[in-house]
Amino acid sequence: MNIEKLKANKSFGGETAFYQHDSEITQTKMNFSVYMPPGNSPDGCLIWLSGLTCNEENFITKAGAQQYLSENNMMVICPDTSPRGLDLPEEHGSWDFGSGAGFYVNATTEGYKQHYKMFDYISKEIITVLTDNFKIDNTKISISGHSMGGHGALILGLTLPTQFASISAFSPIVNPINCPWGQKAFAGYLSDKSEYAQYDACELIKSNHKHPNPILIDQGQADEFLEKELLTDNFTKCCSDNNQALIVNYRDGYDHSYYFISSFINSHLAFHKKYWG
Repeated sequence: MNIEKLKANKSFGGETAFYQHDSEITQTKMNFSVYMPPGNSPDGCLIWLSGLTCNEENFITKAGAQQYLSENNMMVICPDTSPRGLDLPEEHGSWDFGSGAGFYVNATTEGYKQHYKMFDYISKEIITVLTDNFKIDNTKISISGHSMGGHGALILGLTLPTQFASISAFSPIVNPINCPWGQKAFAGYLSDKSEYAQYDACELIKSNHKHPNPILIDQGQADEFLEKELLTDNFTKCCSDNNQALIVNYRDGYDHSYYFISSFINSHLAFHKKYWG
């Protein structure tokens, strides 16, 4: 795949870089950022999926992960959260739907179905970028994310357990069919309610979609979205009832921000690396 490097900065001996490419799946240009450790031969790569309103810059500039990535020979890639440059109905009317809010589903509603195919974009084109352009071993790719991106990591990892070595999330939306953010997104992107369950982590677990390795979640107890939108306890119960190994760290006093993520990102990176063999 042809990718264009837009800018790069040396960081902890490696490189933080920003790229753009033409996507066959979204039929738009798509952006992503990476951190490549010194030597350009990482042991594996973590795909990081960002949350509502975010783009390819949020994690790479705010999480403070580069030093750990450099010292442990790990790569990270951060795709954008939606297609850009379109003008679809309602696409730019609110912060929690449309631009910057692709929800990692393959849309089936008119207009959106031609472009908003973020599930396929991550699971196909981003994987191809990693294996072809960065020469990453396809058995050493893990997935994580925050909020909407944590939802994306869970549904991608549970649906495609042999494609992702491990799954983690910060403050994920675990049960979108039962929260306002998810209900709004699904109504706008999916043409039939029968399609909702395949993009809901709780429903996937209930239908026997599992990952062979434990799933790691960190959740701040001072997160203002915990009770209404994130619904962490619903996922904990589903995993317990259906024998999916799960580690949930409730962090006292932490909120929904990147201050929280940067406090615990190294433990997630260490978690993923141990599954790369």
